[in-house]
Parts: sequence; C-alpha cells; structure tokens
Amino acid sequence: MRVTVDLNRCQAYAQCCYAAPDHFTLHGAEALHYDPAPTAAARDAIERARVSCPIQAILVEDAGSGHP
Repeated sequence: MRVTVDLNRCQAYAQCCYAAPDHFTLHGAEALHYDPAPTAAARDAIERARVSCPIQAILVEDAGSGHP
C-alpha cells in the first residue's frame, strides 16, 4: 500500500492523526509526518484517516498498481 498526502491541500486539521496516530503525526503547528508505505495490516486505520480528512488530501493506493 502506498499513502500520499497532498501537502499543498493539507490544512493541518489533524483528523488523520486522531484516526491513525501510529501512521500520521503533526509536528509543530503544521508539519504533517506520515508513513508513505504502511503494512497491509494498517489498511483499516489508514482508510479511517483517509475518510476523516475534511479536504480529502490523503490518497491510498495498492502498491505497484497505481490504483486506489
């Protein structure tokens, strides 16, 4: 699985950090750090984070497929 966050769109609402704290963290006021290649076991948490983003800045793709 590959995770990409459009950091130009991200407004640091941090909803992803609440939904998947092991994979998304906010450092300082606006610096989002995230795991771009989480394990398949993390899919549920990553999907919760994706749908929690109020501006839909998180993209989740299956590794190697290029498709969500």
